[in-house]
Amino acid sequence: MSILAILVPIALIFAIIGVLLFFWAVKKDQFEDLDRQGHSILFDEDDQPKP
Repeated sequence: MSILAILVPIALIFAIIGVLLFFWAVKKDQFEDLDRQGHSILFDEDDQPKP
């Protein structure tokens, strides 16, 4: 039973960290335009002329 006194606060700390990271990611626009990053791997977008 005493293990719950340790595990519950640790779980709450991880949950709080997860929520803070989620709001940080939303604030930094990490979820904007999710398709572009997937397409950037497939297509080479070097527009510079070759010498």
